[in-house]
Amino acid sequence: MKIYKEIKDIKDELKRPILTIGNFDGVHLGHQAILKKIVSRAKEAGSSSIVFTFEPHPLKVVAPDKDIRLITSCEEKTRLLEDAGVDAVICANFTKEFAEQNPDDFVRDILHKKINVFEVYVGHDYAFGKAREGTISHLKELGKRYGFYVGIVEPVVIDNVVVSSSRIRRMILDGDVDNAAKFLGRNYALTGVVVKGAGRGRKLGFPTANIELPSELIPKDGVYAVKVKKGDKVYDGVANIGNKPTFKNERFGVEAFLFDFNGSLYNERLEIEFIKRIRNERTFKNAEELITHMKDDVSAAKKILKHPC
Repeated sequence: MKIYKEIKDIKDELKRPILTIGNFDGVHLGHQAILKKIVSRAKEAGSSSIVFTFEPHPLKVVAPDKDIRLITSCEEKTRLLEDAGVDAVICANFTKEFAEQNPDDFVRDILHKKINVFEVYVGHDYAFGKAREGTISHLKELGKRYGFYVGIVEPVVIDNVVVSSSRIRRMILDGDVDNAAKFLGRNYALTGVVVKGAGRGRKLGFPTANIELPSELIPKDGVYAVKVKKGDKVYDGVANIGNKPTFKNERFGVEAFLFDFNGSLYNERLEIEFIKRIRNERTFKNAEELITHMKDDVSAAKKILKHPC
């Protein structure tokens, strides 16, 4: 898959481009429906399938006070787009100047003159240009003017709810990771490096990995059944997000106990898939009470991981 970091880098090798435009945060099932469309159309037409996306996320530029937390990093999003079979990704640098473009200029100067787009497919709620003034009907008018087709991909609906990035973000922040997985088409995951902890878990009989996470979308504090990827190996486990309320409320990111693993994980890079939230954080009277509940958490996690549905 070809990656263009700047619009100016786009060359003539893009053959009759069939393109979609959007943020694609999470690359969820709704996004995947659009990707399948452009990939299949490109194969039928002997064209290139292209995703036009942005870095950083537009809301981080036009509404920084909203403090949007992303489902996927740019690196992960790119990997998921490649997995979907896309030929090329244009990752435009989204600036305040870019945000000020009117819809007509964007289509004429970039989609038509620079990319020479052949077909464009977008979601049902797509809007573009300054203050999102450009509507789908206007895009279709511009398509007729510049000689490209515009198609609409219908939304994916699960349990009478339209799949969207904003809804998935709310689910994750609420700890509703199992339902978020239904909308994503995969388990929500975070990647981080194991850092040194106080070593209390080992003393309690549950050696844990303290994982430093990026300051993005972290699920609600609590205990979760998880799957932990270390290289090409996957371990079942249980993880706690938040504080250590029994021990003076020390703050940390994620503390994970891997079943059937012995050895050091210090400085290792781990990916944690969140399968289901087990319980809220609790403060226990002493270490013995904590150990009892940790055993219960392990038992609950094993049942969930054995029958995740």
